[in-house]
Amino acid sequence: MWLAGLAAVALIAVVVPAAVAEARTPEGGQDRHGSYSSPEGRVDYQVHLPPSWRADRPMPVVVAVHGCGMTGSGLNSMRAMTRFDDLADREGFLVVYPTQSILRNVQMCWNSLSPEHQQRGRGEPELLAGAIRQVVELYGADPARVHVAGASSGAGTAVILGVTYPDLVATVTSVAGGEYRFHRFAEDPAVTPVDTARLALAEMGPRARQVPLLVVQGDQDEVVRPFMAERLVSQWLALGALVATGRPDVDTTPDAVDRVEPADGYPYTRTGYRVPGQATIDSYLVEGMGHSWSGPRSDGLFADRAGPDLSESVWEFAETRPLG
Repeated sequence: MWLAGLAAVALIAVVVPAAVAEARTPEGGQDRHGSYSSPEGRVDYQVHLPPSWRADRPMPVVVAVHGCGMTGSGLNSMRAMTRFDDLADREGFLVVYPTQSILRNVQMCWNSLSPEHQQRGRGEPELLAGAIRQVVELYGADPARVHVAGASSGAGTAVILGVTYPDLVATVTSVAGGEYRFHRFAEDPAVTPVDTARLALAEMGPRARQVPLLVVQGDQDEVVRPFMAERLVSQWLALGALVATGRPDVDTTPDAVDRVEPADGYPYTRTGYRVPGQATIDSYLVEGMGHSWSGPRSDGLFADRAGPDLSESVWEFAETRPLG
């Protein structure tokens, strides 16, 4: 996901160096490169530290997971598209930009539809969880405030991390993504979100908890269709009910529905679920937006400046929802 036709972009993408390196940003923050390796492979990443960062001052972490044809911080990057650095400098949090290895996917997609990358301790979930723990330890970050936001295939991976590592991830944001184990529905359309919610609960195991979720979807997205966002919300509602009561029965009536019509941008509808005993779920359906990440300063092949400021929305959703 993100258009697979951009394989050429991925082929010339520069993977960040393995050794930890430091660079000063023009605004006074710091950028550091690092890598995490295990028997499952290796993942390279960049960390942005705001000017207010101190090793003895635990700060939140936002992990930004790119889509296909992209990198974390190189060519056509998640960093440029989200502009999380600017927000981090203002609000005081760390940003981690992992980059997929071309050896795992030639189009630089995260393999979120592959069963071997949907389990704890295996594949990409293990690598990303290892990188997150490494960053928390190296930079004295707050382990209770780790938030993961992904776009397209990275959104699928963000959801997977919420299921496989609910003891590590405080909140999840999915922009143009789908439910955990969506491939089961692709193979058999009779599979319901309740069915995949049961699979998610089984994967969570003794660590099961209700993970707050923010879902963003463009109604003109022809790569990830809007029904996938609807299924993800339904799955998360059922999963929350299963965690709370052992039954998937849930009232799907939203607690709030707000339509926003900016003077100079796409209108969107924000739907919120605050069912007692359930994790918070917010869902944005953006009218006129395709397969994009939107924001007033977004840059890159998949950026759309006419939509809502999604990075601001991610932080607004995450900042008051620590783990536990």
